[in-house]
Amino acid sequence: MNTDEFKLREVSRRQFLGRSAQQMVGVGVVGLTASTATAKSGSWASDRVRVGVIGIRNQGKILAGELAKQSDVEIRSLCDIDDSQFAPAVHAVVEAGRPAPAIERDFRRLLDDPAIDAVVVATPDHWHAAMTILACQAGKDVYLESPSTHFVAEGPLMIHAASQAGRVVQVGLQQRSGSHFRSAVDFLRSGRLGSVRLAKAWIVHRRRTIGRKSECETPLQVDYSQWLGSAPARDFNPNRFHFNWRWFWDYGGGELAHWGVHMLDVARWGLGVESPTRISAVGGQYAFDDDQETPDTLSVQYAFEKKTILWEHRLWSSHGIEGRSSGVSFHGELGTLVVDRGGWKVYDHSENITADASDLLTTHLRQFIDCIKSRQTPAASLQVGQLASTMCHLGNISYRVGREITFDSARQDCGSDQAANQLLRGTLQAGVV
Repeated sequence: MNTDEFKLREVSRRQFLGRSAQQMVGVGVVGLTASTATAKSGSWASDRVRVGVIGIRNQGKILAGELAKQSDVEIRSLCDIDDSQFAPAVHAVVEAGRPAPAIERDFRRLLDDPAIDAVVVATPDHWHAAMTILACQAGKDVYLESPSTHFVAEGPLMIHAASQAGRVVQVGLQQRSGSHFRSAVDFLRSGRLGSVRLAKAWIVHRRRTIGRKSECETPLQVDYSQWLGSAPARDFNPNRFHFNWRWFWDYGGGELAHWGVHMLDVARWGLGVESPTRISAVGGQYAFDDDQETPDTLSVQYAFEKKTILWEHRLWSSHGIEGRSSGVSFHGELGTLVVDRGGWKVYDHSENITADASDLLTTHLRQFIDCIKSRQTPAASLQVGQLASTMCHLGNISYRVGREITFDSARQDCGSDQAANQLLRGTLQAGVV
């Protein structure tokens, strides 16, 4: 499938914003140009970056609080569809010594606010593409939580939108800003492990079952229609809402997209590869008998040119791989390097080499702010985010169709495998001419 096949309807931003939330995801706009945005050059009238945060539960609240600690950042607005989330997020900003931000239910008000320079998108995955495209159109730079996409086909559209509007987009793959992750990759590139052809990435921990719950009335404080966006209409179910939405295909990609996107990005980065050509996944719902759709046990093998990445997750066990609950191992001719958020170490090597943990999130956010001012490309660019997210989606697609799939990165499709191609496109096709 060529990128040209995903050209978008010529709809003005104002027309687009006037549509209902049900229509918004999966629809984009062609002709995004810098003229539609209040694009800033490298010079700033003010040193302060004014930020709006969309989606303030869990990670969004953390990001708001961390950004508020930066002396040159003002958290101007917080946005969520659930009124119960505002107080904790406002408190996180105030606790950082900053004024209480405004609160909004409709993210479009943040995009229309000329005083906002950048937005954080920390919503469920199925909203990432639409909000990022719209924010770029509106002249806002974007910090986008990972995975950057919900479907593979969204990636080229988001990259096109950001490029045409001249926007900075930093994806929340904070390992890219960690000095110990960078030093691990530098060590791999130095040749001191010899040829490195295999990487393994994993997450092993005990999650609780989510049980089974019935549909019920939507809580009064929740704008459920806007939360659904273009996802299939259905009655409210608390098991498909806060946090647990990630275990349902309509909104997320399970543990592979939740944690896998971080570890697979490191594996891909360290091996120096981009997109796999063959993907084979096996697994299932082995431990939990509940409402979730995504697998609690999964193994995926990604084949590249003379290199391989293996993924594994187990959500019912506490005995990790290489003594770590999550991490990445690189296997070379002269030894093995294992890295996680706690540092890295080389095994079976003539040298005793280790590195301690480094700061990730604060450094990552600082780089985003600095790139807004300099207009430089951040470490976890939208292109980097797309490649990492695509690996997760391809693993899930192989699992869902029940067979090995092939992927053509130039065409962005799985050849003649129509079932796999449909899952690549997802609901995006609703907005394609």
